[in-house]
Amino acid sequence: MTQQKRIYLAGPEVFFPAQNHQAIVSEKKRILSEHGFEGVDPLDTDLVFAENELKPDRGFRIYRANRDLMDSCDAIIANLTPFRGISADPGTVFEVGYMIGRGKPAFGFTMDSRPYRERAGSSHQDKLGHTIEDFELCDNLMIECGMVESGGGLVVAEYSGDHSHFSRDAFRKCVAALERVMSKYPPI
Repeated sequence: MTQQKRIYLAGPEVFFPAQNHQAIVSEKKRILSEHGFEGVDPLDTDLVFAENELKPDRGFRIYRANRDLMDSCDAIIANLTPFRGISADPGTVFEVGYMIGRGKPAFGFTMDSRPYRERAGSSHQDKLGHTIEDFELCDNLMIECGMVESGGGLVVAEYSGDHSHFSRDAFRKCVAALERVMSKYPPI
């Protein structure tokens, strides 16, 4: 019997109110399950914190738990919709890079169709005189090009979704691309 491929679900949803987070993650897991994959959320851990545990210690425990989850997964689908700025959540970007560095395919989606340069100010320089990259990509070239080179890619939502940071259609497109890539890997 072949083992179900595990897909890490990165994104800013972990910061959403619990009800919104759970609704989005449940839908992602449902869609993945329809295609024979197991979705793994960063909050799928057994972490329990003591009241007196220092915040930096909690942070390191979360990092290690999420790293262990990523190590147990075969690929990543990341929500790269800009969050708290002009680009994706930095923790999510780290997770994408980590998975790529481990030789695993990285897929992502964004609800913002504007090119990175437009989000950064539509000029060749910012207010401080620093160059703004212009490669006609949706996000920083290291994110998008790294995903493509890993065998994955970035899906841009064509219309507003079910939530400001989620579209079933965009996510389904990631899963379809994931199926094509994962079919090249021999079963375990």
